[in-house]
Amino acid sequence: MKKEIFINESMGETRIAIQEDGQIVEVYIERQDKQRMVGNIYKGKVENVLPGMQAAFVDIGYDLNAFLPFSEIANPDYIIEDDSEENKKKRGKPDNIEVDLRTNQEIFVQVIKEPFAGKGPRVTTEVAIPGRLLVLVPYENYIGISKKIWDKFERRRLKKIAKSLRQKDTGIIIRTVAEGKSEEHIVNDFNSLLNSWNKVAKVAENENAPALVYEDLETASSVVRDLLTPDVEKIIIDSKRLFKKTQKYLDDVSPSLADRLEMYKLKLPLFESFGIESEIEKLMRPKAWLKSGAYLIIEKTEAMVVVDVNSGKFVGKKLHEDNSLKINLEAAREVARQLRLRDLSGLVVIDFIDMRLEENRKKIYHELRKELRKDRAKVAVSPITEFGLLEMTRQRIRVSLLDSMSEECPSCFGSGRIISKEALITRIEHWLRRYKSKHRDLRIILQLHEENAHYIENDKKNILRGLMWKNFVHIKIETNKDLRRDEFRFIKSRSGKDITNEMSLDKDA
Repeated sequence: MKKEIFINESMGETRIAIQEDGQIVEVYIERQDKQRMVGNIYKGKVENVLPGMQAAFVDIGYDLNAFLPFSEIANPDYIIEDDSEENKKKRGKPDNIEVDLRTNQEIFVQVIKEPFAGKGPRVTTEVAIPGRLLVLVPYENYIGISKKIWDKFERRRLKKIAKSLRQKDTGIIIRTVAEGKSEEHIVNDFNSLLNSWNKVAKVAENENAPALVYEDLETASSVVRDLLTPDVEKIIIDSKRLFKKTQKYLDDVSPSLADRLEMYKLKLPLFESFGIESEIEKLMRPKAWLKSGAYLIIEKTEAMVVVDVNSGKFVGKKLHEDNSLKINLEAAREVARQLRLRDLSGLVVIDFIDMRLEENRKKIYHELRKELRKDRAKVAVSPITEFGLLEMTRQRIRVSLLDSMSEECPSCFGSGRIISKEALITRIEHWLRRYKSKHRDLRIILQLHEENAHYIENDKKNILRGLMWKNFVHIKIETNKDLRRDEFRFIKSRSGKDITNEMSLDKDA
């Protein structure tokens, strides 16, 4: 598999795109004014303990308190206690965990999920510091090896090295990229991680909670650290700052891969030059076309992500069952790619084209599972139900691509729709009737968006005339560029006073 990484830095954001065999599979975006928090370690202060929710809220110095489920409190060494034994954390069964957390108590936590949609970041006490080859887990006593390292002799060699390195109360996880690396490289990575942890402990001693005691790498550097495997052929960067930073990092941890780093110097923007920009623009749309002519509709709601498979322009030459199977197999592969690309998470429901044969449903289920193995996020997939629906969950770490690249529309408030012109006229009529029941003005001005003003003056003259006769008032129509298409404003003719809010309807009603 040919894999390439493209990194683009602009004044507003840093973007990373990963290609596999010429096809975009992952996109990461980091805004300059909103740095990522995942991986950061904080010395926090417990704000609230809620046994009913089996969770606590921790002040880490962010706008919103961090959410700490009791199930994430696995190590008492990160809870800063006094010397008495009765104040040490108690552990229970996973479904009913009891802890002895108290308000204003200090605690070490690490962010595992970014803040999103008015919710604070999610944190854990299971602190881990990732390196290029290893992950250091302080206050633990185990050695873990990546399941993707299959060779039993290599696993034995790596475990032997890890045993020689491991100190008291220090756990080690060996990453996939450590396969085939020399003992010298692994030792250097371990010493670097141990040095980082010692710095964290020193900073924590001198800082009062809440405080940031360890900041993980920025997105671009973390992608290079986590995804730069031997199968990556190129890393192309268009920023001198990031190029030098990445070059220095590779020289320190993996000099053999330094020659795969390229500085992009052409005038044409990097993402446009390699056709990535147009692909990213497509990800903002709900419709995703398949090569066969079929397409997916991908809708993200508050509760779940819904994917609908449609035959579209596909014209099959076989039986309906065979055609449905062909489309669904292609759709399963594309759904797995789109979930990675758009970074969609939580509950996902996929509505495949109906198939009668159970063996065909199983083929779709196994095809989707096979494709999802390429995904670094944790997934769980259920078989297709009798209604043709497949349910799955995908781990959320970052906000979705759509949320990173867009904001809620001020006109439709995220619904994607605004009220019709006829509904707006009805609102105007109701407002006018309520106003005239208490006031005797004979002349008022109605301000509207340009399109609505033209519609009423030209297509709905009779309705405008009827409003004036019915309410015994002369209405002058004016355009106002500041108004949205679903808004209107009434002004007193003589004083120019805005009277709309005096009799406004409740928008949330």
